[in-house]
Amino acid sequence: MADRYPMNHIRYPSLYQVNVRVWLTDLSIELDRVTTLDDIPDDSLDAFVQQGFDWIWLLSVWTIGDTGRKISQENPVWRHEFEETLLDLVEDDIGGSGFAVAGYHVHPDLGGDEALKRLRERLGDRGLKLMLDFVPNHMGPDHPWVNTHLAYFISGTEEDIENNPLNYMRVKSKQGDRILAHGRDPYFDGWPDTVQLDYSNPDVVEAMTNEMVRISGQCDGVRCDMAMLILPDVFEKTWGRKAQAFWPAVIHAVREKNPDFCFMAEVYWDMESTMQQQGFDYAYDKRLYDRLHDGHADMIRDHFNTGLEYQDKLARFLENHDEPRAAATFELKKHEAAAVIIFLSPGLRFFHQGQLEGKLKRISPHLVRGPQEMPDPEIEKFYASLLTVIKKSIFRNGTWRLLACRPAWDGNGSWESFIAFAWEGADRELALVVVNYAPDGAQCYLLLPFPDLATGQWQLHDIMHEVTYERSGSDLLTKGLYLGMKPWQYHVFNVTK
Repeated sequence: MADRYPMNHIRYPSLYQVNVRVWLTDLSIELDRVTTLDDIPDDSLDAFVQQGFDWIWLLSVWTIGDTGRKISQENPVWRHEFEETLLDLVEDDIGGSGFAVAGYHVHPDLGGDEALKRLRERLGDRGLKLMLDFVPNHMGPDHPWVNTHLAYFISGTEEDIENNPLNYMRVKSKQGDRILAHGRDPYFDGWPDTVQLDYSNPDVVEAMTNEMVRISGQCDGVRCDMAMLILPDVFEKTWGRKAQAFWPAVIHAVREKNPDFCFMAEVYWDMESTMQQQGFDYAYDKRLYDRLHDGHADMIRDHFNTGLEYQDKLARFLENHDEPRAAATFELKKHEAAAVIIFLSPGLRFFHQGQLEGKLKRISPHLVRGPQEMPDPEIEKFYASLLTVIKKSIFRNGTWRLLACRPAWDGNGSWESFIAFAWEGADRELALVVVNYAPDGAQCYLLLPFPDLATGQWQLHDIMHEVTYERSGSDLLTKGLYLGMKPWQYHVFNVTK
């Protein structure tokens, strides 16, 4: 597994997440008619290629039922959030959560399975791979299994619903009315528009395996929602039942048919390595996001002091549909510095719709329309420059390493604010990424353990800012590269003789 890289052996691909329902609503407004996946313009797909993306993750393509949608519309807490996002909210804006799946077929309003097939072909013609959602832990209350296979779900008692009304619901079924548990994790109340699958039932494991194998024929990879919840130990902690192992078996079953199929795990609680060991290609790197948010450079450096085999299989992000917008969370210079660290480190580079324009309002997955926001020209310019850098072969297929710094002079502790990487590409190509991740100026000597620097003069061309510096090779090798940098300043140097 360690040597397995999806995406045509691109070691460090880039992914763009799109809320497809919001996208189609925008298209419908623009074209003044109802739109489906077939109406997504070729120009938009071409733009993804030009920006350097390899994967397009379409959020919320699956069927959502009327019950799930009604719960979304009537939940007062959610409703308050929706009204803050859309000041002109109307009922039709609330489409129901894309994670309350009523069937793993493309929603008819989006054009159905055939429209997805045609879109996937158009993506494939451009070398783009398609990622979709897989929600292993629960279903929406409208799912057909509620009528045909009640035993697939965890049921409760009158006492359960009386004592824990936020974790259970009454469901009408053709097999009789029943109290079913909501899907949840062990630390929070249940999601009220879901019903919990029972992984202690072998028939559930088989049924969900069959669903996943079928889904794998419709896309090139899946992002698995809250993937750690169905690990046997987590499931038993949550529900007091011994679960069947799921991930190794389902991943094996899919890869027997499609060896290059990609699995990405949404995972928390420091369980990234566990999910990699289960067979996932990528696991969310929420810890790096949190450390960048907190702003402690020493903790960020520590995060990179793990093996490259582990680093390569992390999905690095600065925002997604669950997190607040980066532009609303990080002030501009810190935002840029964090993005340079995140997206020029090894792993999958994971971008979110609206991030490149500096949008400020998070759009709930329950909504099918987003607010109109003007792009932030500074953020747009920054990301245009960063994406151009990321497209370079050295950052997609090169070899990465963490670099060390030393104090610029005795008693100057500001060197601890620096985070620095080296990238080595074909033909001894060398690039340096240096960030002063602090709200104060800082100085250091960056240690460069590259014997090729020993002789001659060297140019350090900052490809993010289009400035060039010249340094003596012997000084670079013996003393290191002296850096004096402003708060949150960064350099991406191309090093040439």
